[in-house]
Amino acid sequence: MPKLPKLTSQEAEAMLLEAHFEMIRSKGSHRIYSKGNKKVVIPFHTGKILHPKIVKQVIRATETAE
Repeated sequence: MPKLPKLTSQEAEAMLLEAHFEMIRSKGSHRIYSKGNKKVVIPFHTGKILHPKIVKQVIRATETAE
């Protein structure tokens, strides 16, 4: 299995928006995106790299959303 890329929250958000996800709400520093019945939560902490599990969620959601 190839290594996962290191993404910031802004890069992950760009990937989701490109895959036609829309931000439905935010609470604190977390933003929730949805498309159909899929939901992805991204924590927005400036300058931090996302945890690999969250990166995997984003990649899996964008691949299956198309």
